[in-house]
Amino acid sequence: MVDAELNTIFCGDCLDILKDLPQNSVDLVVTSPPYFQQREYGGTGIGNEKTVEEYIENLMRVFRECVRITKKTGSIVFNLGDKYIDGNLLLVPYRFAIEVQKEKQVKLINELTWVKINPSPKQDPKKLVSSKEPFFIYTKSSDYYFNKDAFLEYKDKYLNGSKKAAGNDIGKKYFELIEKSNLSPADKVQAGKELLEVIREAKEGKIESFRMKIRGMHALPYGGQAGGRLTQIENKGFTIIKIHGNSMRKDIIESTVETIKGNVHPAVYPEFVVQELIKLLTKENDIVLDPFLGSGTTAVVAKRLKRNYIGIEIHPEYIEYAKQRLAEMPSYTLELFI
Repeated sequence: MVDAELNTIFCGDCLDILKDLPQNSVDLVVTSPPYFQQREYGGTGIGNEKTVEEYIENLMRVFRECVRITKKTGSIVFNLGDKYIDGNLLLVPYRFAIEVQKEKQVKLINELTWVKINPSPKQDPKKLVSSKEPFFIYTKSSDYYFNKDAFLEYKDKYLNGSKKAAGNDIGKKYFELIEKSNLSPADKVQAGKELLEVIREAKEGKIESFRMKIRGMHALPYGGQAGGRLTQIENKGFTIIKIHGNSMRKDIIESTVETIKGNVHPAVYPEFVVQELIKLLTKENDIVLDPFLGSGTTAVVAKRLKRNYIGIEIHPEYIEYAKQRLAEMPSYTLELFI
């Protein structure tokens, strides 16, 4: 891989650009292609086909190139949405997955299910609310990189058999961040009081762990989060998230559906899910590629996690917005926590 290609967004048809990239050069492909007839992405490209069969075949052309450029130790992750036609659910993601299986180029090691905390309420009143999407994780060999401990590590990183560690490790970290923050003196005092209380709960075993978000110190999903957390950060300058449950690494991940200011791009897949996949499947300085970059989520997360990124996007207006997001990233950001 030529260094000039790293941390770059290419404008054009992804199939044409992928063909120019060398084989076995990328550590991770993670992407969410345009959904079939779900939204108007403009033009006649992928997502605007007349039939689902044509849509799947176009996706497969891109997928084959993704397989070619991915290293033997790398992974390929595709997130796909479904579609109703005449009241019938087409099972689009699974049609794609079956076509991939037929070609026997890769192994499907996991289907990670993204559960949407805030699914769209604008759905058919005579159907249950659709609230999940699959992320298919493929590998080219059995020698793929897989850092299981990094996936959702906030759930037990500091509490693996020791409740006291929550106070000693997480508490110290957050007290330091409170002092570094631009919170008012009064807000810093209040943040310290609430932090001491949640540390006590962790030590007593009432909660497994916790996370604290402080205004200006932690990155937020672009467009904010659902519920009262964003309001708390705006009003108080911080919010504390209590974590319950066990530390098993399951194939289900919960996250909000994110919005984007001005509706520049019709769909934004969740930064938090992308973050956890990049941590699971790559190391620092690895190369992460997204052939359908859209508004730039993959590039933003890769940069935050100190990975190199390559983005491909056919719409110049989306590229400009992605570049804006990258340029506006604060110099001091931490990982997202849901």
